[in-house]
Amino acid sequence: MVEKLRTKGIDSKLVTDALNEVPRHLFLETMLDYMAYEDKALPISCGQTISQPSTVAFQSQLLAAEPKMKVLEVGTGSGYQTAVLCAMGLSVYTIERQKELYDESTKRLKELGYKAKCFLGDGYAGLPEFGPFDRVLVTCGAPKIPEALLRQLKKGGVMVIPVGSEHQEMLHIVKQGDDIGDISVQKFGDCKFVPMLEKLNY
Repeated sequence: MVEKLRTKGIDSKLVTDALNEVPRHLFLETMLDYMAYEDKALPISCGQTISQPSTVAFQSQLLAAEPKMKVLEVGTGSGYQTAVLCAMGLSVYTIERQKELYDESTKRLKELGYKAKCFLGDGYAGLPEFGPFDRVLVTCGAPKIPEALLRQLKKGGVMVIPVGSEHQEMLHIVKQGDDIGDISVQKFGDCKFVPMLEKLNY
C-alpha cells in the first residue's frame, strides 16, 4: 500500500512509516477487512466513512508536523487517522460528536495501545481548554473555516481542513499572527468528505 502512495506524492518518511505501522484492517468491520489495504474509502458506523489511505496520508503530510507536537483532530471516526497521528509521534487530542463512534474508537485505540486523548463533543467548538495546538486536522467537510479552531491554533501553527458545501477544497492554513484573520491559505485540490456537523449526536 505504501509503495502505491509514494507514486501519489507521499514522500514523508514520518507519514509512510506510520501508515506501515497502523493495521487498517482492525479499524473496519470484519466483513470488509479484505479491502483494508486498497485505496478506497469504506463505510463505518453511523453512516460515516473511513477515508482512503491516500487521503489519510495526504492530510497527514500537509500537516508538516514533527514528533511531540500537539495536534487537535476533529472527527475521530473509526480512529484510523488518530492512530496514524499517534504513530507519527504526535500528542493527539481528538474529538467526535457521534456517541457510538466515540465509544468504539476510544475502546479500539486503547486496545491497540495508541495513547490519544479522546473526547465526545462538538468539533466546531474544539477543545479550548487544552489549546493552543501546534496543528489542527479536520477530517470532515466544513462549510467555512471555523473561527473557534483558528483561535486554538498557535501562532505559526497549521490547520488542514476540507472546506465547502457543494464543492469542497482541501485547504492548508498557516496562522501567521495572533489575530484569527492573519492567516495564509493554500488550496490543494478538490475533495469529498462527510459534512462537519454541530452539536452532539447521542
